[in-house]
Amino acid sequence: VQLVESGGGSVQSGGSLRLACALSGYTHKGYSLAWFRRGPPPLKEREGVAAIDSDGSTVYAPAVKGRFTISQDSAKKTLYLQMNNLKPEDTATYICAAEGTNVNPLLAIYNYWGQGIQVTVSS
Repeated sequence: VQLVESGGGSVQSGGSLRLACALSGYTHKGYSLAWFRRGPPPLKEREGVAAIDSDGSTVYAPAVKGRFTISQDSAKKTLYLQMNNLKPEDTATYICAAEGTNVNPLLAIYNYWGQGIQVTVSS
């Protein structure tokens, strides 16, 4: 199983980005998929941003609710994160994760992780 993120970059405050995570070799069902992020140094713990469970239900961290949207394309085996109205505090390394619990899917209890991709938002 390999998770590879794409779509990161630099954007001004108020802008948008769409992240994608290619789920190569991942065929498991019944688990959650999610996006986490880790802020700039000093190194912080990963925080859950958005998750989608096996029934398609979504959950968001309060800081991004209403601005970010998580979705998946099962046929393409790709997880997406549409980020709108970005703020400087959204600057972080964004990491996709697969095969997590459907209970509290924003907890960092996942079996597979991507390497992460940088998102930088300037004011």
